[in-house]
Amino acid sequence: MTVPSRLVDRSPQVPPQALIAGLVPPPLFGGVRFETYRPDPAEPTQAAALGALRGFAVSLQRPAPRGRWRRRRATGGAPRGVYLDGGFGVGKTHLLASLWHAAPGPKAYATFVELTHLAGALGFAAVVEALGGMRLLAIDEFELDDPGDTVLVSTLLARLAERGVALAATSNTLPDRLGEERFAAEDFLREIQGLAARFTAVRVDGPDYRHRGLPQAPAPLRDDEVRERAQATPGATLDSFDELTTHLARLHPSRYGALVDGVTAVHLTGVHTAVDQAAALRLVVFADRLYDREIPVVGSGAPFDRLFDADMLSGGYRKKYRRAISRLVALNRTGVGVG
Repeated sequence: MTVPSRLVDRSPQVPPQALIAGLVPPPLFGGVRFETYRPDPAEPTQAAALGALRGFAVSLQRPAPRGRWRRRRATGGAPRGVYLDGGFGVGKTHLLASLWHAAPGPKAYATFVELTHLAGALGFAAVVEALGGMRLLAIDEFELDDPGDTVLVSTLLARLAERGVALAATSNTLPDRLGEERFAAEDFLREIQGLAARFTAVRVDGPDYRHRGLPQAPAPLRDDEVRERAQATPGATLDSFDELTTHLARLHPSRYGALVDGVTAVHLTGVHTAVDQAAALRLVVFADRLYDREIPVVGSGAPFDRLFDADMLSGGYRKKYRRAISRLVALNRTGVGVG
C-alpha cells in the first residue's frame, strides 16, 4: 500500500512559454494521422472531408510568405481556413489533429476553451504575438454559448488571419435531440463575421448518436473502497470532492492540465451535484484535462451522471455539462473496471 498524494496540495506554476508549447493535440489524438482515419463507405462526406483536409495540408507546405507580403497574401486569394461541420462520433477531431500533424511548423492546436483561458492568463496582445507567427492554428470544439468568449476568439482569429495564419476549426453538437439546435456551419460563419470569407465549410456526416441521451454512470463506491483503490495504485491521487472544487477555484484554468500531469488515477470521496454554475464550469474544464490525458476517475457519493442538476443540463451551458458527464462517465468506467 502507498500513501496517495492529494491534488489540493499541488499548485503548479506554468510559465507563458510552457503554455504556448503545450498547444498540441492531447495524448488521445497524439498518434492519429490521415492514414489512420477510416471513412465510412456509406457516408461519402467522410471521404470527401479527408480529401479536403489532405489538400489543405498540402497548401500549407508552400513556403510561408514573409513581412508585408505575408500580410498582403492574408487579405486575398484562396480561403485560408477550413471548418469541419458535423455531429458526434464522425471523426472531426481525428481529422483536425491529423491536419495539425501533417502541417509544417510552427503550429498550434487548442480547444476553444483553452484559447480563452490562454488569453486570460497571458493577455490578448501577448497571445496575438505568440500565435501570430504560426503557420496553422487548429481549434477544436468551437463554442458559441458565451457571447463574450465568442467575440474574444473571433477578434483573436481576425488578428491572426491578418498575419497570414491559416485556421482550422471544428465544433461540437448538442447531444439531446436529432436535428434541433445543432451547431451548424451557418452559425459559425455568422459569429465570426468578417472572417467568414476565409473559411471553407466541410460537412462530415455519419450516424448521429445524440438521441441516445447521457450515458449512465457506474454505481459509486464506498469511501473506504475509494481509499483502498487509491492506496493500491501507484501515482494515484485521493481528495475529497469539496476540497478539490475549492482548490480549483484558486487556480487559473490554464493550470489544470499541469495539476494532473503525471497522475495515474484520480480518486474522489463525497462526490455531489455542483452547487453553482461557476463551480460547475470549473469541473467541466477539469474533466476535459482528465479526458485529454486518459486519467481514470473513481468516486464515492453521487454517480458522475448527477454532477450537474436539471437546470444546468437544460440551460445555456448544457453542451459543456453533457460533454463533461460523457467524459467523466467514460473515465469512471475505466477506473472501476466496467467494460
